[in-house]
Amino acid sequence: MNSLFTIGHSNHDFAVLLHLLRRHDVHAVADVRSHPYSARFPQFNGPVLEHGLKENGVLYVFLGRELGARREELSCYMDGQARYDLVAKTSAFADGLDRVLKGLADYRVALMCAEKDPLTCHRTILVCRHLRNKGFPIQHILADGSLESHEAAEDRLLILLGKEHPSLFATRAQLLEEAYEEQGRHIAYRQTNQAPEEDLQPLPAS
Repeated sequence: MNSLFTIGHSNHDFAVLLHLLRRHDVHAVADVRSHPYSARFPQFNGPVLEHGLKENGVLYVFLGRELGARREELSCYMDGQARYDLVAKTSAFADGLDRVLKGLADYRVALMCAEKDPLTCHRTILVCRHLRNKGFPIQHILADGSLESHEAAEDRLLILLGKEHPSLFATRAQLLEEAYEEQGRHIAYRQTNQAPEEDLQPLPAS
């Protein structure tokens, strides 16, 4: 099975995103944004992105309904905030993971969302959390083109949340599960009265 990659389109130009994908020989992009549209970055609107990728030999599939962070299922919300543990129990989420696993048999796939940092995006904290023990490497493509292994991202998550030191009462594995839960609560989508766009906050220039 091929390695799985993730990438955030951030505020890149399309040419930069394409360069990052080609640098790591990515064959297919699985878009895990719930709503693949952006007024700020129209080059990453779903149909425009799909056309540009296909013109350059990269396949595109939209998996936002299955693996997106802003859910249509009301059962995935508590007090107006999406709960990643509830999302992970849905049949749609399971179907999305299965499609990724099947795709990896033939392609080098990158899960694409909007956020620059893997740790502030559900592609890592939700989706990769449930793919990390499937027997293949997960690599996060960073904005400068370098790779961060998922294990290194987990180490960084533990440090970020002050959980890097196992103790008599908590192993690294237990602390990591706590860290995933805590970070999920921190970044998960909160319902508002505004029309949804995508999982993106304004970012400084790269």
